[in-house]
Amino acid sequence: MTFSELKKKDIICIGDGRLIGRASDLEIDPCDGRIRALIVGGGGLFPFGHGDKNAALIPLNQIACIGDDVILVSGGPACGCEK
Repeated sequence: MTFSELKKKDIICIGDGRLIGRASDLEIDPCDGRIRALIVGGGGLFPFGHGDKNAALIPLNQIACIGDDVILVSGGPACGCEK
């Protein structure tokens, strides 16, 4: 899967079914090149990434499932709860 495909998917919180948004960027570990988290912009239909004060970071360990149309996440601040 490419990032272009990933960023077209809605990100949904499993806990309450709320739409969090769509991925606008990735956080990558500079030491090993692995993806750490998805960055979800906080503003409307056109999120502007990590500099946005309303942006949410979704660590990979909170991604429950990546489906055909949506990404399901559980726990953490993006879902409005702490794990």
